[in-house]
Amino acid sequence: METSRLYQPPLMPQLLIEGLNRHHDQPCLYLGDKVATYREVRERTSQLVQALQSVGLGKGSRIAVISGNRPEVLANIAAMQLNGCIGTPLHPLGSLDDHAYVLEAAEIDALVYDPATFDEHAARLQARVPGVKHLLAFGPSAHGRDYLALADGFTPQPLVAPDVSPEDIASINFTGGTTGRPKGVMSSYRVTSYMTQVQLAEWEFPDDLRMLIATPLSHAAAAFFIPVLQKGGAFYVMQGFSPDAFFDTVQKHRITATMLVPVMLYFLLDSPRAQSADMSSMQTIFYGASPMSPARLQQAIALWGQVFYQFFGQSEAPMVVANMRRKEHDLSRPQRLGACGRPSPWVPLALLDADGKPVAAGEAGEICVRGPLVMSGYKDMPEATAEAFAGGWLHTGDIGRLDDEGFLYIVDRTKDMIVTGGFNVYPREVEDVLSRHPAVQQVAVIGVPDAQWGESVKAVVVVKPGVAADDALAADLKQTVKDAKGSVQAPKSVDYLDAIPLTPVGKPDKKALRARYWSKEARGVS
Repeated sequence: METSRLYQPPLMPQLLIEGLNRHHDQPCLYLGDKVATYREVRERTSQLVQALQSVGLGKGSRIAVISGNRPEVLANIAAMQLNGCIGTPLHPLGSLDDHAYVLEAAEIDALVYDPATFDEHAARLQARVPGVKHLLAFGPSAHGRDYLALADGFTPQPLVAPDVSPEDIASINFTGGTTGRPKGVMSSYRVTSYMTQVQLAEWEFPDDLRMLIATPLSHAAAAFFIPVLQKGGAFYVMQGFSPDAFFDTVQKHRITATMLVPVMLYFLLDSPRAQSADMSSMQTIFYGASPMSPARLQQAIALWGQVFYQFFGQSEAPMVVANMRRKEHDLSRPQRLGACGRPSPWVPLALLDADGKPVAAGEAGEICVRGPLVMSGYKDMPEATAEAFAGGWLHTGDIGRLDDEGFLYIVDRTKDMIVTGGFNVYPREVEDVLSRHPAVQQVAVIGVPDAQWGESVKAVVVVKPGVAADDALAADLKQTVKDAKGSVQAPKSVDYLDAIPLTPVGKPDKKALRARYWSKEARGVS
């Protein structure tokens, strides 16, 4: 008897189809004045599925996406899933060089993009990476094919799940590395399905789910797609975030849930409307992606109540490693607001020492996880994969401790990654750019406290003899990084030193550098 599929769990395509088929004329997606029902999203998804197939994109095809928030993004995500394609998001703020690296490393076949913003960018990327055979635009384009017009030529058909297995790769997401070379995190259908099942089991979604999307649909917001469909909810999509637009949307549509990165919450709290805005409909504000200031979180709870829900994970084990529930955001226990919650019972977790042994109760150790949530590995990086999987665990690179109530606190980072406004910045990549500047003799890049962004990027520079260490040079260094890597990675400040402190083995001592700036507050990480 053939048993290969006997025990296969439902995968994302099946969950997607079931969610879209469950409802018909109920509103599914609001964007500006446009409203799309479940039936309309389902039919548009079918047309996009056929459009991809018509140009030869199917199971195993690799598609990158770069776009702002527009309704076609969700339907395209669904179409890629139902064709068995491998998806790779491109960050809209990334540089041409970074995007070209990702397209080449991921062996991308097609680029789907918003022509209103990225038409010329897409053309330049294809010129840089000839392996990209297809440019598919969300509308008329000077360089690519009109993906939407192509889809219009097909009659909607019933949605059918592709022939994929749990271990087939569903996405490749790139994250920077300590070597300066970004790593392609390969996530299988097993990972995405398991993450979604944990979300549905653990996360506190309102029964009447009206989900406001204020973050990019092509990134973290996409992780809410299937849960919202399964709950029969509706998406309300912001094309750009501002406190006024956020408060207006919440009040107009009686929004019950949203997801925010900490810097967005800070903008809301600092808005003149923070005290007067009607937030009475809001039941759950999910937050994650970067450390949250306990003081600002305390302020938000006092203002809007115990509506906050924290999630913790990383690209290699996404979103559901730990969570802190609404009732656990307790103002009578302010020290708890610095935690990232309790480890999920669905994700085995251990705190290990340098020898791979469990640490004693209450002591700090590296956070390591295993189970179905863990990635398949880094694309074309067997050594990095072996290092990450040493001892039969995924080593996260974060140092944590558990208190006597089982709450997990992130106390340090084995990596030097900077998290600023929800975006990850990898110092080595910035250092590599700055070290090529003719005025720079030595450079170290660190994260420093920032009331608005959590951390901001600081470059500590030793200039070459005879070079003026002044504001003009600092401005030039910032612009150099901005041109090469994008505005997110550009230093917000530049300090000059006569020498960068070194460890006993001669490496830059970033711990000592950071201590100068973090002396009055703890460096939270998550």
